[in-house]
Amino acid sequence: MKAIVLNQKTYKLEIKDVERPTLSYSDVLIKLKAASINHHELWTLKEKELRSDSNIILGSDGSGIIMNIGTDVNGLKKGDEVIINPSLNWGTNNKVHGENYEILGFPQHGTFAEYITINHQYVCRKPEHLSFQESAALPLAGLTAYRALFTRGEFENNNRILITGIGGGVALFALSFAVALGAEVYVTSGNDHKILKAIKLGAKGGVNYKNSDWSTKLLQMAKGFDVIIDSAAGKGFTELTEMTNPGGRIILFGRTAGNIQNLSPSIIFWKQISICGTTMGNNEEFKKMMDLISSKKIRPVIDSIYSTQKINLAFNKMDKGEQFGKIVINMDKFNYDI
Repeated sequence: MKAIVLNQKTYKLEIKDVERPTLSYSDVLIKLKAASINHHELWTLKEKELRSDSNIILGSDGSGIIMNIGTDVNGLKKGDEVIINPSLNWGTNNKVHGENYEILGFPQHGTFAEYITINHQYVCRKPEHLSFQESAALPLAGLTAYRALFTRGEFENNNRILITGIGGGVALFALSFAVALGAEVYVTSGNDHKILKAIKLGAKGGVNYKNSDWSTKLLQMAKGFDVIIDSAAGKGFTELTEMTNPGGRIILFGRTAGNIQNLSPSIIFWKQISICGTTMGNNEEFKKMMDLISSKKIRPVIDSIYSTQKINLAFNKMDKGEQFGKIVINMDKFNYDI
């Protein structure tokens, strides 16, 4: 089969012929129709930390059609249209993943390939109202947003929500989930056009964090927030604590702005703020996320769709922060001109 393989000298992606994966008794073989890209893979390409003697096939998100099933697989059959949960080996403690936890794409081969085999417990039927491309946009970002908002953020319907850095996949899923449940949501971005797009999707308002008075403007709009979902950290994190309502929660899942600086302990303990880290989610959260998407007919925001040959261009776009929504890769056609 053909796959998009990581060149460990240049840290660019190349199309190569590799062996088709073998099927074990608990696996399903999936012909992939679409994949999507994430900052998870982008950090791999930028930080150059992976080392392996064999081909590395990245990719956490994917949707496709089951072509074969192992002898012990129940509840799934050949021909089913499915998506993959990339959160593997979470462990027995739902509060935090265990030491064997991994995200699909390394060391287990990921979705940037024609076929993948994976344990059937990480496969579920795709929502009927979504295309393969839309379904491929769901898993990693949707699961991260679901856990951030509901499990760690302890979301309630009367909460006022702030989502920073709108435009990325997780932030947009958090917006979609909260709006679908009737919450009042505000956003930040470094791009005024992205804020306007978010308002069209249901946000009540937003501010450009590049403006020096961005936090003051937000407080004038919203008077404080019960849940803040942040992917940046950095020097602006202190201002998030000032905007948090007493008893509020700040949920952090990223580090795009670097380390947190000048955090005031007195604000945190006097307002009894909870600052919670989060990463991905467990199997039960994935199922609940899928149920919410199906029941509310939520559609992911797709920024653009690339061919396999243009995947490096897709990652360049993500690296520049130009996207609004998920960047999807069509996996139907391969050639070597990448």
